[in-house]
Amino acid sequence: MFASEPEPQPGCERSREAFERAVEALSRKERGAAELGAWLAERGFAPAEIVVAIGRLVEAGALDDERFAKRFAEDKRELRGWGPKRIREALAGRGIDGELIDAALAGERRDSQLERAIELLERRAEAPADEASRARALAFLARRGYDSELAHDAVRLAERRAA
Repeated sequence: MFASEPEPQPGCERSREAFERAVEALSRKERGAAELGAWLAERGFAPAEIVVAIGRLVEAGALDDERFAKRFAEDKRELRGWGPKRIREALAGRGIDGELIDAALAGERRDSQLERAIELLERRAEAPADEASRARALAFLARRGYDSELAHDAVRLAERRAA
């Protein structure tokens, strides 16, 4: 239990249990509030118990959708090479508010995205050299969440670098 957290009122054993399970879940994997709420619901907790548990975690600073969105976006950019569209879809699918998603994606410049997309293409075994390989490279970048204009630029630059 968090030191700054007040003890639940008597008769709130299920709320306490929901809170404790949520703390355990967050210790294994960072989540957003909606995702954690769904996780608790799947384990049979009532909506009121979930609201209490999530409220306590938010107050304690252990659950913060803004922090989660920023970390998630950074991790997916750096570790997986995802583009903004894929990150946006994944965060929205986890119940993160659109404004928080916009804030998490706002700091990245186009040239950083372009360089990451080129690096992804360079790591692939196939350099874009003909129409078929360029089409595969564009499809690959689209699946990674890059917009078509940036993907075309990345393919052209990767092709020039490979030549």
